[in-house]
Amino acid sequence: MHRSRVIPCLLLHRGGLVKTVQFANPRYIGDPINTVRIFNEKEVDELLIFDIDATVAGRPPDFELIEEIVGEAFMPIGYGGGVKTLEHMYRLFRGGVEKVSLSSAALEDPTLVGEAASRFGRQAVIVTLDLKRRSRWRKGYVVTTHNGTRSLPGDPIQIAVQMEQAGAGELLVNFVDRDGTMQGYDLEYIREITGRVDIPVIALGGAGSLEDLRRVVMEAGASAAAAGSLFVYYGKHRAVLINYPSQEKLTQLMEGVSS
Repeated sequence: MHRSRVIPCLLLHRGGLVKTVQFANPRYIGDPINTVRIFNEKEVDELLIFDIDATVAGRPPDFELIEEIVGEAFMPIGYGGGVKTLEHMYRLFRGGVEKVSLSSAALEDPTLVGEAASRFGRQAVIVTLDLKRRSRWRKGYVVTTHNGTRSLPGDPIQIAVQMEQAGAGELLVNFVDRDGTMQGYDLEYIREITGRVDIPVIALGGAGSLEDLRRVVMEAGASAAAAGSLFVYYGKHRAVLINYPSQEKLTQLMEGVSS
């Protein structure tokens, strides 16, 4: 039995790594190559890397930088940011990326998801849904793109189902309002989504402890727990320290939980 995956999520900004809070105020964390080398030593399950500038700037992925990063990695890499076409995806896969995340492009044209799944295999296609609270007075979420600045119509759970039907192999559900807060995932909403789709769901946004990772899998049905701040900060003052639990500790944490 394979335990559920625990995935650090790294953000690229102007060639360096940063960490945001609610998708704003990027704080420099370090060099991506050095960070990947540290994660190699810690035997992480896989990494997710997102370029937070590409889509907003309307530019394609920085293929050379991504290939350089992937060339240092001993673990599978998933990448998102600025991916708009099958050609973009082909270049990323050719450069060593194992999974590609689609967001705005998939939501604007779901047929791209199916075309990508047909060409590269469904397991290689992630659709990311960045969810943002409707408002202080209205319950529920909206799906957003462009770093949370553009909201899309429609119910996020229905959109998740649509993305599965379009051909997505995995869904990454990211909570904008919880990003960088380390206050825990929205377990109830993750549970609603996992109850409606049959493909793996990766939860991201809010993890502040190993217990949060366990709960989103055990209680909410996520197939994988992803986190940013938890793996780049240490202590109440948030000193930068790249960290990751030992494989033994993760096995104990996720005991009885299979992906």
